[in-house]
Amino acid sequence: MTAPLLEVRNLCASYGRTEVVHDISMQVTKGALVTVIGANGAGKTTLLNSIMGLLQARGSVLFNDTEMISVPLEARVREGLCLVPERRELFADMPVEDNLRLGGIRRSRAERNESLDRIFVQFPRLKERRHQLAGTLSGGERQMLAMGRALMARPTLLMLDEPSLGLAPRIVRDIFHILIALREVGVSILLVEQNARAALEVADYAYVMELGAITTEGPPTAISQDSRLVESYLGLGGNEY
Repeated sequence: MTAPLLEVRNLCASYGRTEVVHDISMQVTKGALVTVIGANGAGKTTLLNSIMGLLQARGSVLFNDTEMISVPLEARVREGLCLVPERRELFADMPVEDNLRLGGIRRSRAERNESLDRIFVQFPRLKERRHQLAGTLSGGERQMLAMGRALMARPTLLMLDEPSLGLAPRIVRDIFHILIALREVGVSILLVEQNARAALEVADYAYVMELGAITTEGPPTAISQDSRLVESYLGLGGNEY
């Protein structure tokens, strides 16, 4: 059995006095694409922020067998954790290439150049627009840039928060095909998605989150055949993958 790259145990997180994530336990094995699906307000973003260290949490976050629950954000990034947030948080007034290079700022110049070449192979549209300001890109291109910038740090685990949000169905297909390609070259991925249908198409394993807790987990085929989940979630996002 493959040892987990990420193992979350009994994780709880709160905003003020309100607990939003309740006793979450889950894992991501090396080289896998794992998804967490659920409706708006289920606590999915809070879960990712807690794992990344953006939000104080209780419980255990084991990454490469190292406890991370009290480790600062910057140290988690150095260890290989990377998050692409829902808002993407690009530098709109900077060119595409400069945004990418910032993602690899902790790497040597040679490593940054090597990573940049690889990103341009994986995202040829970004290469075409390398001198274009990030703020002038389309929604799909901005999502690709956010993913590319995260990959410049050479993460061991890439976490994505709603990468399909606000994108047209054709662009959603492009983004998910890129996720498949990344997994095929060994990138481990934790994908949080409201578009359950698309997420289950590409995932190796799935968790269903409701009201801050994991209520169901299993292979995507099993989730897809659960009549309650089909009725509740497989129409979410409005996009056919």
